[in-house]
Amino acid sequence: MTDNGNRPEDGPADATDTVATVLRQWRDVLPELDTDPMRLIGRINRSAALLRQAEDAPLRRPGLTRPEFELLGALRRTGRELTPGDLARETFSSGAAVTKRLKQLTGRGLVERRTDARDRRVVLVGLTAAGRELVDSVLPEQLSFEADVLSGLDAEERHRLAELLGKLLTQLEGRLAPRL
Repeated sequence: MTDNGNRPEDGPADATDTVATVLRQWRDVLPELDTDPMRLIGRINRSAALLRQAEDAPLRRPGLTRPEFELLGALRRTGRELTPGDLARETFSSGAAVTKRLKQLTGRGLVERRTDARDRRVVLVGLTAAGRELVDSVLPEQLSFEADVLSGLDAEERHRLAELLGKLLTQLEGRLAPRL
């Protein structure tokens, strides 16, 4: 046990994050419980929640939400029109959520829908010139914001964290994605 009441397995000796507190509380209430998974999953979830709470400051200026920006970004980075189903897969969103976002973005003149000439049942979605300009202007600001969020980690720590999260994501996508 360290001076601040953390066990070495809770995290760094100076860890005073919420999850370290939660781990100590569980240990006091149910000392036989293996809370090891919570060390990582709890911190990932808490970090994700705080990032969502921050609302991605550069996105607020043009009035975008993160999910709307992800949809616009999917269209921009693929460089082609996509179906709503493609967008749902690209953004890991439900079809209903994509439909709602497309309606809002179409109303703002950022995307346009058209029927596929070969199959009239298929709807294709593409960026308008205004949508492309918006993505191209916001993306550098968003990346700068994200770099600032990560500024407490040095380059090696960011690299290692990205590798480990990539490994976890690959495992989760292989295990959970088919069931979702």
